[in-house]
Order: sequence, then structure tokens, then C-alpha cells
Amino acid sequence: MAVTALLDLHLRPDVIETAPSVLAAILADTRAFAGSLGIEVLEDVADPAHLTVVERWESLEHDNAYRAWRATPEGASGLGEILAAPPSLWRYETQSTL
Repeated sequence: MAVTALLDLHLRPDVIETAPSVLAAILADTRAFAGSLGIEVLEDVADPAHLTVVERWESLEHDNAYRAWRATPEGASGLGEILAAPPSLWRYETQSTL
């Protein structure tokens, strides 16, 4: 069953201008990971330092594999270096019966 992951990010104010290139590099690896169905980045209209990354995955297993990879030295992204606070993650399964 497809999974949507919402990753809520709050950027440090001093990286607002450089964050897009950092995030583009990180998200290129995410998009290339097995099971990725696509990614969208939403910017808060009232606060450009507040972003939500919407990730779509083929299954919870694919998303779990991606999260496990990001926790390894090979998958480490450096995202934490541009964040003002730890990210928040929510994951949802698509309900096709509703």
C-alpha cells in the first residue's frame, strides 16, 4: 500500500539563501531511492524558513528502507546542519476505500 511521508523542517535563518541547493542535492538521492514515487517541497507562505517535504513511497517497506539508509554513514545527508530544530516526520497510508 502506498505511503505518504510528511517531513516538517525549520531552517536556520542564516541558511535561507543556500538551503535550496543543499536540499536539491539531498532530494536527488531521495528521488533515486528504490520505491520513491515522487517528492514535493512546500514552503510556508508566512515563513520561508518553514518547509514541508511531501514524499510518496510504493510501500511502508520502501520508506522504512530509505529511513534506515539515511541513518547510515553512506546515506547521511547533512540535513541537520541547516535545521534550526529537529525535523518532525509523519507517515500515512493511502486509504483507497474512502
